[in-house]
Amino acid sequence: MRILIRYAMYTCVVLCLFLQSAFTQTKLIRGKVVDSKDGTPIVGATVRILNSKVLTVTNAEGVFELKSPEKATTLIITFVGFKSLETPIDSDLSNLKLEDAGTQSLSEVVVVGYGTKIKKDITSSISKVTGKEFENLPLPSFEQALQGRASGVFINSGSGKLGQGLNIRIRGISSISANQQPFVVIDGVPVLSQPIGSYDEPDNPLATINPDDIESIEILKDAASSAIYGARASNGVILVTTKSGKAGKTKISAGVYTGWSKPTRKGEFLNTAQYKELFTAAAENAGLDVAEEFEAETGTKDWNSNNDTKWSDLSFQNGYVQQYNISMNGGDARTKFLISGSWNDQKGILLTNRLRRGNGRINIDHSLNKNFRVGINLSLSKGLNNRLYSDNSFTNPLQLNALSPLQSAYLPSGKPNSNTIYYNNLIEVANSKKLATTYQSISNAFAEWRIIPSLVFRSQVGLNWNNLQEDEFLGRETIDGAPGGSSFSNQVTSTIVTYTNTLNFNKSITEESNFDALAGIEYQTGKNEGSSVTGIVFPDDRFTKISSAAIISAGSSTATEYTFASYFAKANYKFKDRYLLGASYRIDGSSRFGKDNRYGSFPAASAGWIISEENFLRNSSAVSFLKLRASYGRTGNAEIGNFSSRSLFQAAAYANISGLITSQLGIPTLSWEKTNQFDVGLDFGFANNRISGEVDYFDKDTRDLLFNVPAPAVNGFTTITKNIGAMRNRGWEFVLNATILNGLFRWTASANISTYVNKVTKLVVPVPPQSRTLGRLAEGQPFGQFYGLKYAGVDPSNGDALYFKNDGSKTNDVSEAEDMIVGNPNPDYYGGINSHFSYRGFDLDIQCQFVKGGDIYNMAGIFQSVNGDYFDNQTVDQMKYWKKAGDITDIPQPRLYEGNGTDKSSRWVQDGSYFRVKSVNLGYNIPRSLLKRFKMDNARVYVAGLNLFTFTKYTGYDPEVNATYVNSVTLGHDFYTPPQARTISVGLNIGL
Repeated sequence: MRILIRYAMYTCVVLCLFLQSAFTQTKLIRGKVVDSKDGTPIVGATVRILNSKVLTVTNAEGVFELKSPEKATTLIITFVGFKSLETPIDSDLSNLKLEDAGTQSLSEVVVVGYGTKIKKDITSSISKVTGKEFENLPLPSFEQALQGRASGVFINSGSGKLGQGLNIRIRGISSISANQQPFVVIDGVPVLSQPIGSYDEPDNPLATINPDDIESIEILKDAASSAIYGARASNGVILVTTKSGKAGKTKISAGVYTGWSKPTRKGEFLNTAQYKELFTAAAENAGLDVAEEFEAETGTKDWNSNNDTKWSDLSFQNGYVQQYNISMNGGDARTKFLISGSWNDQKGILLTNRLRRGNGRINIDHSLNKNFRVGINLSLSKGLNNRLYSDNSFTNPLQLNALSPLQSAYLPSGKPNSNTIYYNNLIEVANSKKLATTYQSISNAFAEWRIIPSLVFRSQVGLNWNNLQEDEFLGRETIDGAPGGSSFSNQVTSTIVTYTNTLNFNKSITEESNFDALAGIEYQTGKNEGSSVTGIVFPDDRFTKISSAAIISAGSSTATEYTFASYFAKANYKFKDRYLLGASYRIDGSSRFGKDNRYGSFPAASAGWIISEENFLRNSSAVSFLKLRASYGRTGNAEIGNFSSRSLFQAAAYANISGLITSQLGIPTLSWEKTNQFDVGLDFGFANNRISGEVDYFDKDTRDLLFNVPAPAVNGFTTITKNIGAMRNRGWEFVLNATILNGLFRWTASANISTYVNKVTKLVVPVPPQSRTLGRLAEGQPFGQFYGLKYAGVDPSNGDALYFKNDGSKTNDVSEAEDMIVGNPNPDYYGGINSHFSYRGFDLDIQCQFVKGGDIYNMAGIFQSVNGDYFDNQTVDQMKYWKKAGDITDIPQPRLYEGNGTDKSSRWVQDGSYFRVKSVNLGYNIPRSLLKRFKMDNARVYVAGLNLFTFTKYTGYDPEVNATYVNSVTLGHDFYTPPQARTISVGLNIGL
């Protein structure tokens, strides 16, 4: 009986509780959580009701919604790195401000593939650079902002030519024949980053983007972060997010800066007295009369002239930079907008080189109601680039270095002297035009439907449109101008359209666990169309358009296109704010690959453990944050051209009869290159995160490398493209951040250092160096390894150049010397050091960049540093040549035409290590008390410097160099390659 009575009582209690719950009234509350410093929305903040299990998290706009019991009175908002906030439910919740608790970096929002996450919850390896770190710097293109700021990202600017493509390597080199550049996505739109122009000097489609339009740049380095982009992520992924409107009072910002540029270094070449001494000795040592030989080679009697022309200075001009920009942004809770425009004009340090760009952008984000949101981001840019030819062209201004100081640059009439030993490319300045005009739009439109608070559907269409117009006119006096002049016009249009649909789920399952997931489909089409025409014989050099040509000598048109169809998903789980799991999976299908391998799959998984949340560390005064993470996954490389898998035919004509010939043998099984990558990392923070950092180890194994395999010539083809080859990159990355002083005078600093060790692990046949280069591919060796004769110096007894044999002995007979490993163009390590100082209204940023190792082969040495073998002017170090028995020197005895030490060898291989003060920015924020009378919110004046100082033992123009006319295997080669510009600028920013 007692049991029955007790059971009945329990039943009544449960029934009462159930009825109370069923009839309890709830109300929907909505609010927004922001950072108290700048009003930035805080994503992922936990919002819960006091003494209740009802909770939610804020979305990407910092907005939250939850159903609250009618009697609830208080909300508690918490977020890592901020002080918790308690606020009455019936108060104004539209702008809840959280105050920094000293660990804000952990709450930083990081853009990831198809979404955002807070830094604390990330289980992959991602570097982030904010726009504030490089604003107001006169950067030729935004990619240079990553130099020294992002760990694991190695950038070589190549040269000081404006608008030229850069070499960007994320965690080493992962391809031989396919594209080696990272995949670039701007505001969710995949963009063209490869050159499309006709010049042998590659153009940079990204050079028209205004760096000041950028909010942040994220670099996805490991497979867990990048595998969501599948077949195009083997080289890493760069995500660029541009600035957008913010709710509040409409604000107008304007800025202007102007600056002046000069080369970071000029070459030192022989003057007339030195030139005569060296070549007189060279001729006498060869039993020749120097004056007769000079006349025979130049057709002039300039050997006896009194000229002393410093040709090395004539290659350069005083450069400048000017930029003007204005933007307006604002809005309310439903509509936010941004409108911006800018104009930038850069005159390069090399003759005729100039780059101008104009940018316009409109960004609108509108909430139709609490569940529907639409937006559009429109941009249009125009670039005008007065371009230069490749380093290997006689029209390259730096090839003026080769001309003799005995010969004048100009005739008495003022015209350039055409009777020089080589082409005097000063003729190009007045008699040619090389203009590349680029129009580009990177735009998107989206619609978003919040189906339920935890489920959002988003549909987006993105457009990347590029139109390149190249116009070149070569007058009748130029070296390449046909008799009567030549004009060339080329137009290329690239259109990439991407359709993306995603379903995003994010929900706190319990008070201790959170789950988010995303599923999506994507379809992309890309099309390139081009046409060109050449005309020759013009009535006068003032007529430059092809319509004035007497003869249309050439013309062509091309069209090519491709498609991608993709399906992807990812999920993340967090338990007790300390245990993190993540996974992603993508399937890519592409028209580029063989019918037997049309689709590829790219999975990835990651895990993280926030050790500092465990009880044994939670209250530690020393350790603020400690997270261990690891990931593994697969990515691919699909940038191999559109038809590499197919047998192709092309039109051919013979005796005015058209026909077809086979131009390529296809492989139906051809597939993408695949990279499997393992990463393990440790994120840490000490002393309330005043000291923080990251340590990463990675191992990238790339297989199925695309390679042109030799084939029997009997079938009419000597090579065929196959997936055969493998490569490995392993390395470490270290990042350290510190708040050194945190008072009225504030000093923060960060440093990063990265390594990668590259090895070709499988190769069918070695790829030997080209005719004048040293770079090669060989199994078991690093990519681009230098291989050739090893220079052994000079025989003190007779001045002969010496070379090593394999047994270590020396010989003066080049035919007895043997090729061997003579260098490695890959760096031992690289990184950057950055410091920020502030005191009252003053602020100072100093950013330095360094590279250790990375050998450089100065190919121009064969001509300009060969102790007087021919009449090219020589570098001043050649005056240390051997003169008599017993002399100890590395410069052989000069012997005109006899080739003493002129063979391709390690004689011109040098250490490419350098330390560069990359940028300095000193500014002053004018007090608001002074600005009020002018109704201004803020104003800042500043002076900035770019490439201020470079410390290196490399004797060429610039250690950050890579000649572009050579093949992709040839790294670290210098051939009359110009230095970067040192720029000093002053500017003013105001806000209304």
